Amino acid sequence: MNADFDIRFAIDPISAAAMGTGELRENFLIDDLFAPGQVRWTYSHYDRMAVGGAVPDGSALALDTIKPAGTANFLDRRELIAVNIGEAGTITVDGVDHALGVRDMLYIGRGVKTVRFAGDGAKYYLLSAPAHASHPTTLLQQKNAKRLDMGAGATANERSIYQYVNADSVKTCQLVVGLTQFAPGSVWNTMPAHVHDRRMEAYLYFDLQPDAFVMHLMGEPDETRHLIVRNEQAVLSPPWSIHAGAGTGAYTFIWAMAGDNVDYTDVEKVGMDELL
Repeated sequence: MNADFDIRFAIDPISAAAMGTGELRENFLIDDLFAPGQVRWTYSHYDRMAVGGAVPDGSALALDTIKPAGTANFLDRRELIAVNIGEAGTITVDGVDHALGVRDMLYIGRGVKTVRFAGDGAKYYLLSAPAHASHPTTLLQQKNAKRLDMGAGATANERSIYQYVNADSVKTCQLVVGLTQFAPGSVWNTMPAHVHDRRMEAYLYFDLQPDAFVMHLMGEPDETRHLIVRNEQAVLSPPWSIHAGAGTGAYTFIWAMAGDNVDYTDVEKVGMDELL
């Protein structure tokens, strides 16, 4: 049985600059990730990243393949990181149970045949990219992540970046995943902005109140556009685009990258005076 999926084709910067609000949302926003009792995927042509959600609803959910993967099992040629943004749950990998608390991540390597998501109240954010090698299943927790404190209250961007995937945690083929949370009163993320032409990125915004949203900035530095993003919605960020934003209230976001390397510092910084 194939899981539910959507396909997003790669958009060039010239085409994106000419898009209206509806077209931008259709191509870059994922607003239906999480549905009770379902596994849903958005398959992107940016570095073949797949972004998904699994919400067990009384019974475990299987990780079925999707047609774009072109393989009998989803992970025959892919790797996966599942992030639990709900209540405690369990992911079973080839018959072995792994307990995940809130904000725990589980890395699952290429070649795994069966994965099942369980836990009433658990909600799994899924990220997958093609893999050239097999690496062992590894539990990643926020308390063990590499923490970087950045920004300042005066510029409303005081934040802590948790690098779950780092040199001391787990070896991956492409996936680099982390989480950013803010000091009280700070709302700006990834500002000053940057681009990294060698890697695409996906953002999941969550922990927002029902009436709150994030103004996500995208586009080339001199042709910026915006998306209104609400709780538990995600954005696909092309390699040529900036990816920054400000919230109307408190929020958290998970960022994930796939592409040519896993070097966090391999970016092209954009000066504040360059943004238009």
